[in-house]
Amino acid sequence: MFKKTIIGLVGIVIVSTIMAFSKPYWGQTGHRTVGQIAEGYLDKSTKKRISEILDGDGLALVSTFSDEIKSDPKFDKYKPWHYINFSDNETYEEAEKNPKGDLVVGINTCIEVLKDKNASKKDKAFHLKMLVHLVGDLHQPLHVGHKEDRGGNAVKVDFFWKKSNLHRIWDSGMIDHYQMSYTELALNQEKLSDEEIEKIESGRLIDWVYESKALANTVYKSAKEGENLKYEYMYHYFPIVRSQLQKGGIRLAKILNETL
Repeated sequence: MFKKTIIGLVGIVIVSTIMAFSKPYWGQTGHRTVGQIAEGYLDKSTKKRISEILDGDGLALVSTFSDEIKSDPKFDKYKPWHYINFSDNETYEEAEKNPKGDLVVGINTCIEVLKDKNASKKDKAFHLKMLVHLVGDLHQPLHVGHKEDRGGNAVKVDFFWKKSNLHRIWDSGMIDHYQMSYTELALNQEKLSDEEIEKIESGRLIDWVYESKALANTVYKSAKEGENLKYEYMYHYFPIVRSQLQKGGIRLAKILNETL
């Protein structure tokens, strides 16, 4: 009995360790925050249509779907949809495209399926879940980062004395360290005027891509390889994380209101 207990505890530790070092894009809390914020900006008719497509599930619940399916090889073709890579001295339009697609292709494909009157409910549900996640990814600036360092994944830094990388810190490190649930983050979002909301909603998808790319360049300059990032880093950059989560939610709602 003692031996079985020890084996069980070791198994739990191993699984917990794997989960700790395999945080998904924006982390679960970040993606759920984007979905929850979006719910507050949806038209009534849009909410009704979403409920029909998702059988009553909310946007926060389905926001992590795109990470959950990554364990199944049959969904590997969707992995390139999570990011975009193009250099600082070229535009997205003129850059060589990934033949497997990218974040822009993924978002536009989801919108096309949701608009297609002939698409099945199953296809609409799949692409709606994907869309919620991808719009969240777009607002994590390192998803429009450098190809050579895999969007900051290869930039090794410490976070409160623990080994990490720049991408992981922006995905989940700062959000997890803040220790608020997704509902608390959504509830405590910045109070915006109608004019400020309209400004966030303005522009096209490609404009939001360039906005994230510009912010990614700021993120790259925010830390040096091997640096130990602590409270001062949180003080300067977590407000940007919160702002990006809010923008992601507002823009997701705009897309869904226009699409559905």
